[in-house]
Amino acid sequence: MNDHQKIRLLRVTGITEGYSFLVLLLVAMPLKYFLGMPAMVTVVGWMHGILFITYLVAVVIAADALRYSWLQVGIAFIAALIPVGTLLLDRGWRGRAEECRRAAIKKAAP
Repeated sequence: MNDHQKIRLLRVTGITEGYSFLVLLLVAMPLKYFLGMPAMVTVVGWMHGILFITYLVAVVIAADALRYSWLQVGIAFIAALIPVGTLLLDRGWRGRAEECRRAAIKKAAP
């Protein structure tokens, strides 16, 4: 897996995890506590949990491609605990992914 693919994996999991967190907080939790419908929290909670763990693994995989220090890895982990945290980090990931893509094209050119 090249650097561009690692960062792409991180971006996809980060965005998906971020939106699942928002759905959990803004849709499922109000349905549970205001309308007495707890099933949505169970379903969305499981999905978000799986995406959360996948995101943490993706951060570790992409850390080298992003040239992250351990502090930055820790910040990326903490971002998953904050609503829209992973979505805010995506801007930096997008820029680094583009750099990796350009470098790969330049390297492959004859």
